[in-house]
Amino acid sequence: MKVALIFLAVVAVSLAKPDGYTTKYDNVDLDEILRNQRLLNNYVKCLLDEGNCTNDGKELKASLPDALSTGCSKCSEKQRAGSEKVIRYLVNEKPQIWSKLATKYDPKDEYRQKFQGEAKARGIEV
Repeated sequence: MKVALIFLAVVAVSLAKPDGYTTKYDNVDLDEILRNQRLLNNYVKCLLDEGNCTNDGKELKASLPDALSTGCSKCSEKQRAGSEKVIRYLVNEKPQIWSKLATKYDPKDEYRQKFQGEAKARGIEV
């Protein structure tokens, strides 16, 4: 499930609603972001407090702790699928970025341990 956590804003996590996260960003072209190093780095810098944040980046930073602590229970299926795509890319293609994000958002390694089995079942080694 951590597979569905770190890049939720890229997928759509922002402004929590009682029944789930907004779907405002569900049509974001994730492939474009992943292919564009500048765009990807801007999101990463925002999340790591190393750069300015766009509005969606700010929403992600605000929502990410809730998404982690609730196991993404407010995520839609589209958000989960998109998040998995992004996490798979970061783990396999950008492990240095994945490591920095994991260190910041999971410093006690509790979420990795909690969701490692599910990630592994999806073919992702976190």
